[in-house]
Amino acid sequence: MSFSTKADQLALVKESIIKDRICSELAAGSKQLVFGSGDPDSEIVFVGEAPGKKEDESGLPFVGRAGNFLNQMLELIALDRSKVYITNIVKYRPPNNRDPLPEEKREFLPYLQRQLEIIRPRLVVALGRHAGSCFMPHLIIGQDHGKAKRIALNFSDSELKIVFLPLFHPAAALYNGSMKQTLIDDFMLIPKIMELDILTKKIK
Repeated sequence: MSFSTKADQLALVKESIIKDRICSELAAGSKQLVFGSGDPDSEIVFVGEAPGKKEDESGLPFVGRAGNFLNQMLELIALDRSKVYITNIVKYRPPNNRDPLPEEKREFLPYLQRQLEIIRPRLVVALGRHAGSCFMPHLIIGQDHGKAKRIALNFSDSELKIVFLPLFHPAAALYNGSMKQTLIDDFMLIPKIMELDILTKKIK
């Protein structure tokens, strides 16, 4: 059975997370699943780590202080939030906003991969080391932030070549002035990366 839109296919992935009882303990302690929001036809996908309190209440990713900061940075590069797609690796709020555990990231990874397989973006921006390490296992965020790389995502029956850009997480940057400016500087690279990807395909 085929579905005509990416939104339809994404809705099925969301349903399957609930049906498959992914991270049932996290689910039991959360108000709701925070799947993702934005334009499923976007060329840019932002991937965070896990929902916080505000996200758990609203069902939308990045709506708290970190989300406001992300919105400000999107405005700096003249990108409307509704024109990009935003999600997290782990889609239920961890207790007390702790870091997602390795097994939680492993359980959710196939569903994140399915989201990307459906959306087929050209650029994936990972916000924070937990998100980044899902794409680059040996990532050192302090060294690798702001460095775009071409990688191939291998799915069960297809391959997706993307540009991958790891950045500091907005929540961490809010509490560190120098990291905040570094994140803004790195974020400002996004339009140039997209332009280079279109014109030259030579980002390494």
